Amino acid sequence: MTESRLLLCTDMDRTVIPNGEQPEHPQARTQFAAFCSQPQVSLVYVTGRHKELVRKAIQHYKLPRPDYVITDVGTKIYHLEKQQWHELQAWEDEIDKDWQGKNHGQLKDLFADIEDLRLQEEGKQNTHKLSYYVSLDVRHEELLSLMAQRLDEYAVRASLVWSIDEQEDVGLLDVLPQNATKLHAIDFLRQQLGFSLSEVVFAGDSGNDLPVLASAIPSVLVANAAADIKETAHHLAQQNNTLQAYYLATGNNANLNGNYSGGVLEGVCHFASAFRQQLKQSGFCCDE
Repeated sequence: MTESRLLLCTDMDRTVIPNGEQPEHPQARTQFAAFCSQPQVSLVYVTGRHKELVRKAIQHYKLPRPDYVITDVGTKIYHLEKQQWHELQAWEDEIDKDWQGKNHGQLKDLFADIEDLRLQEEGKQNTHKLSYYVSLDVRHEELLSLMAQRLDEYAVRASLVWSIDEQEDVGLLDVLPQNATKLHAIDFLRQQLGFSLSEVVFAGDSGNDLPVLASAIPSVLVANAAADIKETAHHLAQQNNTLQAYYLATGNNANLNGNYSGGVLEGVCHFASAFRQQLKQSGFCCDE
């Protein structure tokens, strides 16, 4: 009989890292680490952070060591083995197709005359991630339109991802290959490792997790997610006819309050029936 296994993919900030406003259960991370230490569980962090920030978070928050990390908004996949981080070249090759032979430097030159764009630090760039700071005074919709027009002229398939760093009061703009998304990266890794959809669970909390939460990948939205994200996630899953693959952690039927890593475990308990009894025996109550 084949042993049950699980590819557990989770966002970091405000999902397994308790840096939101809601309280973390004092036993949640300990339980999460114990669960992930099993050889049949392959842990994947899926994050917008770059490699060094992931390293720091694992150390600072005493998070379990992952088997794989998807970083930089889906543009890098690393395999962690014997303290070494190995880039997954197959993923590099996959997303490189979108840039039609253009490299990071050539795309940077394409926008060199746009004064509203200020390059982010070198550590926030990579071969498939071109990142800028933009003043919040700039009409970013017009800026994005201009950049998209130039990319189209060169047949480059790219996503322009706009966000705001509220602490620094500045706009953030990433130019990424069109397929360099959390959803595509998770599904690519799943197929590379030979996991079926039923052997995968994803957990997230924010807007950039919505494409995965509304997909066919079994996904849990942790209880500490904002109310508008909860509403949107349910709506999108309903729209995509994937409600059976979507679960909202509540903490109502568990001992870990549904927030952060407690919510992740609640989602595992919901979707991965092979691990349910084990979670109950460890003191994590999850009645289905």
